[in-house]
Amino acid sequence: MIEITGLAKKFAVDNPKKLSEQEQKDPRLKGKFFHSVQDVSLHCDSGQVLGLLGPNGAGKTTTLRMLSTALKPDAGDIKIGGRSVVTTPLVARKSIGFLSGATGLYGRLTGRENIAYFGQLHGMSKAAIKTKIEELASLLELETFLDRKCDNYSTGMKQKTAIARAVIHDPELVVLDEPTTGLDIMAAQTVLDFIKRLKDSGIPVIFSTHHLQEVSELCDRVTVISQGKTGFDGTLQEFEALVPGSLNQSFLSVVKRSNH
Repeated sequence: MIEITGLAKKFAVDNPKKLSEQEQKDPRLKGKFFHSVQDVSLHCDSGQVLGLLGPNGAGKTTTLRMLSTALKPDAGDIKIGGRSVVTTPLVARKSIGFLSGATGLYGRLTGRENIAYFGQLHGMSKAAIKTKIEELASLLELETFLDRKCDNYSTGMKQKTAIARAVIHDPELVVLDEPTTGLDIMAAQTVLDFIKRLKDSGIPVIFSTHHLQEVSELCDRVTVISQGKTGFDGTLQEFEALVPGSLNQSFLSVVKRSNH
């Protein structure tokens, strides 16, 4: 189970006058600080998938970076299985599989070498790494390019390899930041099917997306972040009920309400 309560994070702005007109009008800009995340709370139980929604710049990626321990919150707490990510980041990091917006693969290494390297960082044995890579290669359809250097990969190849790398150590929680962005229909469906398998295995998954069809297909829970605050946090059914018949309108209603 993952539980986030009262999360907040601000960043110093050296020269507010250099910000765009839209950024200068953002109510989160207060003096020389931009409060990217102001008050975010959510939870996701074992075997659930939570869709994290919000307009561009709402604070989703900052929230996920705090969840991954890449950033330390200014306030609030994040607990995975009762353990605080904030107070014990090194311990918590072992239980998280995180895919950021950029794959960050080492281009001179093959896909297999990239995945194996992260397995080694997590203290896995060579035998365990080999077995897990073969399993993931089958699930994510990596076999045809796994031993090619990543420099020559397509966007879909890179994304699927990065997902395999993120889950090589069998994490307790999987966090995916827009995992299907830039993928063709076939590659995107492979990723969605993999998320369903994680769910069936009892692993909680949090993923941000702009595709509401993915939310309808996968999610048990939905959280909408708007201007750095939780505008909605509830079940998919509760989200659908906001404006029956249209997830788009449900989303827009939350954003509109949050901005007033």
